[in-house]
Amino acid sequence: MRIRLDIAYDGTHFRGWARQPGLRTVQGTLEDGLERILGSPAALTVAGRTDAGVHARGQVAHADLDDAQVARLSATRRGDAASDPLQGLARRMRGVLGAYSDVAVTASGRAAAGFDARFSAVWRRYEYRLADGVTGYDPLERHRTTTVRPDLDVVAMDAAARSLIGLHDFAAYCKPREEATTIRTLLEFDWHRDSEGVLVANVRADAFCHSMVRALVGACVAVGEGRLEVHDVAALRDAGERTSEFKVLAARGLTLTQVGYPDVAELAARAEQTRARRLAD
Repeated sequence: MRIRLDIAYDGTHFRGWARQPGLRTVQGTLEDGLERILGSPAALTVAGRTDAGVHARGQVAHADLDDAQVARLSATRRGDAASDPLQGLARRMRGVLGAYSDVAVTASGRAAAGFDARFSAVWRRYEYRLADGVTGYDPLERHRTTTVRPDLDVVAMDAAARSLIGLHDFAAYCKPREEATTIRTLLEFDWHRDSEGVLVANVRADAFCHSMVRALVGACVAVGEGRLEVHDVAALRDAGERTSEFKVLAARGLTLTQVGYPDVAELAARAEQTRARRLAD
């Protein structure tokens, strides 16, 4: 049986999503918790791996449970008989992880037919929070907001961001990985100040290559500081090479907020299509 888990975490003290020997990771922490409940290991497949220090409130993963694990999960405790044990898994994970854990399963349940957390996804949305000289420094937000000293021009940053939207090769904004494509469709990219004056970037794409969002943000900050012109960010993209014209911003300001999936009837076809394209790349 395939189950879907919706997940949130503060990435500050994790070394990213992916399990690594001897390091604390989101995947490792969750899989260890699942094993305590299920009595045997269950591997998680995630919508998008996040780097060290990156947060999430809309992460999605799936796991395939065998008959013994389903039976153990269904053996509810007294008083829980009326509840769905799959939906109750989220509550039980909180009990295992702790009331004030920095990772939580926010929802759980049986996955729809054809669902694959990674390959069925059609887009991912991130938010980047940035405090500048206008906003000032709030120590209570230090784990999820990056701080820069200058006053930034949000209008210029927004114009630069919007100029990057579309299907392009984003090699200039990606940390290179061998045999990995850097062609992506950037669906949304814009900036605004929230009610507290914090600059917030909304970034949505079909997928992201390594460090892409933080590089895009860094280029926009260079525009906001006046070190780059609005048109420079697209010119750098089209040049197709990594550059020192801007800095890749810190992970602390980045949060995965949402993963988009097609209608249930299209889940399996989308997964097959995406898997085939990744293999071709």
